[in-house]
Amino acid sequence: MPEARTHFQQKQQAFSRHIRDPENNPAPADVKKQRMDMYRELFYNNIDSFLTSNFPVLHKILDDRHWHALVQDFFAVHPCRTPYFSEIPEEFIDYLQNQRGNRPDDPPFMLELAHYEWVEMALSIAQQEPLEYSARLAEDPLGCKIRLSPLAWPLVYQYPVHRISPDYLPEVPPENPTFLLVYRDRSLAVKFLEITPVTYQFLQLLQDAQPVSAQACLQQLVRENQALDPQTIVDGGKEIITRMARLEIIGLAG
Repeated sequence: MPEARTHFQQKQQAFSRHIRDPENNPAPADVKKQRMDMYRELFYNNIDSFLTSNFPVLHKILDDRHWHALVQDFFAVHPCRTPYFSEIPEEFIDYLQNQRGNRPDDPPFMLELAHYEWVEMALSIAQQEPLEYSARLAEDPLGCKIRLSPLAWPLVYQYPVHRISPDYLPEVPPENPTFLLVYRDRSLAVKFLEITPVTYQFLQLLQDAQPVSAQACLQQLVRENQALDPQTIVDGGKEIITRMARLEIIGLAG
């Protein structure tokens, strides 16, 4: 019985290796080529379709040869550890970051663009709810304990990923990085705001330390930006809290 199980497992492995990478792995001898080709096409097309729908900008800016070579390499070399199709985009990010490496034909912004597109998908299916708006945050923003919505992610990229398209393909990163806040609102729409470095820093402090008093968070921001006018930081922080509370990005803690 153990020998039969081992033989079956070997058959399974040969079957799956050929489906993933037919050029480097022969098909099982006892399976017809037509059937293997059918299985191969079915599995590859599922992966290709899912990546195309989740990374539409990346798909659009690559020509067909480059795109299919990318998908094939991911399919062949990356051992996905999830049984859920919704987690394949995250596996693709892992592949780009840890396995693909730098290749001459790849756009220099490919990993960042893919991550930005993954964020949109991840937020669209997240199970959390946005925060409820409270008028207290408009009346006395510094007197409240606040927190960042779990559906709001502050992000920083070397490239302006939100602008990349077939008509804009930067070859080198701009002098300054791009700071974004990507969030999901109550209508389930995923949106983004381009933010300043200090706003990004404030939102990160809030994300890392929540819940926290708004006053304490802004005092920390002042300590970390001693070249800036403290009152300007505090006034700007109050404005950020008030504006983002209305968007249900920042809310009361408890």
